[in-house]
Amino acid sequence: MRHEALLEQYFTAVISGDRSTARELINELIDADCDASQILIKLVWPTAEQVHKLHRADQLSEMGHHFATRLMRHQVDQLQMRLVQTERRNKTVLLVSGPEEQEELYGQIACDLMEADGYDVYYAGGGIANDEIVAQVGQLNADILVVFGADAKTVPFTRMLIDRLHEIGVCPKLQINVGGGIFNRAEGLAEEIGADLWANDPLELVELMDESPEQRMSQDQRTVGRKRRKSSAA
Repeated sequence: MRHEALLEQYFTAVISGDRSTARELINELIDADCDASQILIKLVWPTAEQVHKLHRADQLSEMGHHFATRLMRHQVDQLQMRLVQTERRNKTVLLVSGPEEQEELYGQIACDLMEADGYDVYYAGGGIANDEIVAQVGQLNADILVVFGADAKTVPFTRMLIDRLHEIGVCPKLQINVGGGIFNRAEGLAEEIGADLWANDPLELVELMDESPEQRMSQDQRTVGRKRRKSSAA
């Protein structure tokens, strides 16, 4: 089946709450020996992005949005068990997201792919106060903090979180990474708030984390509106 046709069928199934068809489409891919990570990133992820885009534009009903996000979260849970787990990296990641169901779905996909790639991931979801996040970073002695799938309302809090972590020096070598959500729509935003790495989708972020474990954004590199810098720029 062509990729475009598959995306259309899956999108139609999830927004209508058709669990049987959505399940059959996933099972067909599994039976064809498609890798679970590729199903997540090439089918579930773009469908979730499309659902969110249409919902924000008032082109998808609340019912359709709820059907889709809940069904996809269930299927992400199922696919997680099929992800090939690589050798542990002995690096701890604390991952948080925006507070909405859609944003937590993004965070869950990111969490599962990072864990499969060898990171030890603690996923808190959304709605966590900055003080608690800072405390948990210290308690875990985390190597990486990831904010994935944040919305526009949470950006000021993310900026304050990054500033606070630098200010008090919790885990001085901590890498702070962002992706998805508002960071996909606002060019230069991730760089402005001082994120060390940023990416459009979970797989891209995992690849950047693997390639650039030492990258850190210095104070004088926090700017407004520059084009996305390559991961080696720092």
